[in-house]
Amino acid sequence: MAAVSLRLGDLVWGKLGRYPPWPGKIVNPPKDLKKPRGKKCFFVKFFGTEDHAWIKVEQLKPYHAHKEEMIKINKGKRFQQAVDAVEEFLKKAKGKDQASSHNSSEEKNWRNSSEERGKQSAGDEKRKAGLSEGKLKKSTGEGKKRASSVSSERGSKSPLKRALDQSPRKRGRPPKDEKDLTIPESSTVKRVMTGTVAGFKWPPGVSEPVNDGDPHFHHFLLSQTEKPTVCYQAITKKLKVCEEETGSTSIQAADSTAVNGSITPTDKKIGFLGLGLMGSGIVSNLLKMGHTVTVWNRTAEKCDLFIQEGARLGRTPAEVVSTCDITFACVSDPKAAKDLVLGPSGVLQGIRPGKCYVDMSTVDADTVTELAQVIVSRGGRFLEAPVSGNQQLSNDGMLVILAAGDRGLYEDCSSCFQAMGKTSFFLGEVGNAAKMMLIVNMVQGSFMATIAEGLTLAQVTGQSQQTLLDILNQGQLASIFLDQKCQNILQGNFKPDFYLKYIQKDLRLAIALGDSVNHPTPMAAAANEVYKRAKALDQSDNDMSAVYRAYIH
Repeated sequence: MAAVSLRLGDLVWGKLGRYPPWPGKIVNPPKDLKKPRGKKCFFVKFFGTEDHAWIKVEQLKPYHAHKEEMIKINKGKRFQQAVDAVEEFLKKAKGKDQASSHNSSEEKNWRNSSEERGKQSAGDEKRKAGLSEGKLKKSTGEGKKRASSVSSERGSKSPLKRALDQSPRKRGRPPKDEKDLTIPESSTVKRVMTGTVAGFKWPPGVSEPVNDGDPHFHHFLLSQTEKPTVCYQAITKKLKVCEEETGSTSIQAADSTAVNGSITPTDKKIGFLGLGLMGSGIVSNLLKMGHTVTVWNRTAEKCDLFIQEGARLGRTPAEVVSTCDITFACVSDPKAAKDLVLGPSGVLQGIRPGKCYVDMSTVDADTVTELAQVIVSRGGRFLEAPVSGNQQLSNDGMLVILAAGDRGLYEDCSSCFQAMGKTSFFLGEVGNAAKMMLIVNMVQGSFMATIAEGLTLAQVTGQSQQTLLDILNQGQLASIFLDQKCQNILQGNFKPDFYLKYIQKDLRLAIALGDSVNHPTPMAAAANEVYKRAKALDQSDNDMSAVYRAYIH
């Protein structure tokens, strides 16, 4: 590709990992975010997303020159929204330029008018001087002439022109707006935009990052570098202070980090136990990003595919833990999590000082606290890290990771979390992540039951279920989750993306969590009963959307 001259403020198409080229603008990076070494790159804020990253110059193309080409090859809805956002931004910028041009024209006319008035004033002075008494001496007359000339020169300049002439700034150069060249200290991506980008409006459906007010959600940008070690950079000094005071952090990478080729895998040996719907996608992404992974699964045949992709095989959980530096586990429920650690040839038998264990299972806080205690008692390090998502998000590397426990281990896992997820949160002491995960799944499970209830009510009252979905998709509830689950129901396709039996398990544990603090959970309890009926109808191993069948039988 021919060399292209780019500069701050230019609109570009940026290539990020395996994503198609995306429209963005070259902006100044946050003050604390250092430019990566090596090849020349620019800091780009992408339209229609919360993404921002260092992009190498050879992966950038001018926006206008390649617009038609990019629109032809990219047809996605999200991509079109991003292009629309650029056009809206350009329209507003053009409006501002026209307003500025109009103001400049008015100012020029005002200056010319002022100069004409000055000249007229000077002529009047001269005529007055010519009519003075003839008896005055010639030198006196000349003195008056000079005075009149000075008065004319002063009168010909407007106050604005005199101020401009007195300014030390070079003529012809526009004033330098400091706001265009610095990043405000703010946690919102909207205010990270610089210069005229500040006028860009976020499209509907694109959320802003979490507000600074919540001590558990302080967002840090993962620097997108070519090959150096991944480092955490605070977006603002304010966040640095909060991070030190609360000890609570979240890492937000640019959209899907699993598709970002700039991840530098840790040199630590990684183990992974449990290759179910979630675990399979996680391991696949770890391998794709260059991690050294040893796998184990209760059903050994599931390991074969990953061995072909470059993974090593562990014969027992104890062997995996003893040969690896960090071992992850993702199993179905509290009983499976305990058996994996405490059972014959289990994790605990492989733990010795310095060994690290990360439990990604969705379990209750009591279970994870018990496991943490036995791991630490053997000199090991423990982190809980349950994940929010489904099979598709796991395969795409777009999971949300909720972590708690050993803070140092959390940071040691950074390249792994980048490979498997789009965002990770550190929530403090052991048990917090388990509680938060159950609350998240309680909301999701209750919502799914409500969707099924609405679709069946539409059917029995003679309303079109497809029309109901179309209406919902145009309203405030519109989401990928809503659309996918309704499509499952309308098509009668309940292939599991998130097992019904597991969402019922999570509802049951969430209700127990509410009971433990005497907090009512009537909505979750009602939803739980519907899922229990669906299980009785032999829907356990179907997708959670099969809860619909509990309403039609």
